Amino acid sequence: MRFWTHSRSRHPALFWPIVFAICLPGTPTAVGQAVGANEGAAADRSAGQDAQAKDAAGQDAPLRGDPGSTTSATTKLRILVTGNTDKPIGNASVYVRYNTSGGFLHHDKMAEMDLKTNQDGSVKVPEIAQGRIMIQVVAPGWHTYGKWYDVDKSEEVISIKLELPPHWY
Repeated sequence: MRFWTHSRSRHPALFWPIVFAICLPGTPTAVGQAVGANEGAAADRSAGQDAQAKDAAGQDAPLRGDPGSTTSATTKLRILVTGNTDKPIGNASVYVRYNTSGGFLHHDKMAEMDLKTNQDGSVKVPEIAQGRIMIQVVAPGWHTYGKWYDVDKSEEVISIKLELPPHWY
């Protein structure tokens, strides 16, 4: 038995690439036509199912597959920062971290807001999506605070009580 090599071959080195180039162009068109025919039927079926879903719901509810629909609920937060004696702490830095959609490969990404408290020790956070959020508070002369919260109401007030740092000798 004898194996063909390029040095002993009777055919030129470009013989096999030419054969593949001739045979392959006919294949994608046949496959493309078959796939295109099935896509049209699938689109008709999904449109019919979407219409049935709207009729069953009784209103024009956004559909699950609709990319333009945003059904995430939002919440308005108000954060009150006080000290040990319930005295408000002004000019404290408040960091609010929460998940937003649309990150890399459509995974959630963390968004952050940097806010400052007023002289009353309160800060109003613009509307954010409901869910799990991280609140961190940093104030000069006070122990740093950080905690995860689950927010599920349309409006919520979160009270944070800061502690004095331990005395160092």
